[in-house]
Amino acid sequence: MRAVRALATLDDVELGDHVCWLMDPTAAFSADARAYVADGALYGDKVVVIGSTGASEGIHRSARHTPSVILDLPDLMDPDAMLAAVRREARTAVREGFRSVRVLAERTPVTAPGGVEELLARELKLDAFASESGAIVVCAFRPSQWDASTLEQAACVHPHEMGTRAERPAFRIFSTGADRWSVDGVVDSECAVAFNAALRAAVRRAVTVRLGFDTLELIDAAGMHALVDAARHLPDRRIVVEGANETVRLCWELAGYASPDVPVVMAE
Repeated sequence: MRAVRALATLDDVELGDHVCWLMDPTAAFSADARAYVADGALYGDKVVVIGSTGASEGIHRSARHTPSVILDLPDLMDPDAMLAAVRREARTAVREGFRSVRVLAERTPVTAPGGVEELLARELKLDAFASESGAIVVCAFRPSQWDASTLEQAACVHPHEMGTRAERPAFRIFSTGADRWSVDGVVDSECAVAFNAALRAAVRRAVTVRLGFDTLELIDAAGMHALVDAARHLPDRRIVVEGANETVRLCWELAGYASPDVPVVMAE
């Protein structure tokens, strides 16, 4: 079963992991990624590289005798087309006898309006792919290139993290099945905006989204409002919350959200 965890190095990745790699600003990308690529050959994984020349520069040279490094996709490619290409490689990998695929993607900052939600939607798609296929997906971010708030939101949609920074995200949302997502940590006023953005991205994927609150420690009034607002973001959407404890249920009722006109249901 998938669970939130921090990794000391990329040697610690496991099948089904989706890692937010906060890169050391002084380290060369290719040097840090080389061991990850080499481990792909060691464990029998097909390696898929997504990103700009920064992601692939040096990797192909260092692993040119390793046939598992087979694909280099530009980061600005349409996310649906990108994911379709990765899925094709995953299917091919199974037929070719590989254990799985391990994806390495260098992320570049988003600048277009609505770009943050698009980024989160893309990461949620990758997380669902990792969860359902058993692929390993590592997304590399250079913290110095990113707005702190955007980087915080991006980290929230990765169940696994490597690298250091002052604070880890208060919560994480990650795939636990088809249109099912688990929420771990604390959702309060400080991260309600990020929570809302992640859920808006999730409801774009399906009419009904199921959220598991089994490992959620706390959700305050701002978090509940963010939840309801996300469900109302698109017409005919519904969020079903499962595993909420008695305190969350009571607060939900006291806030007036246990109503038929609210598209969020606290399941028994």
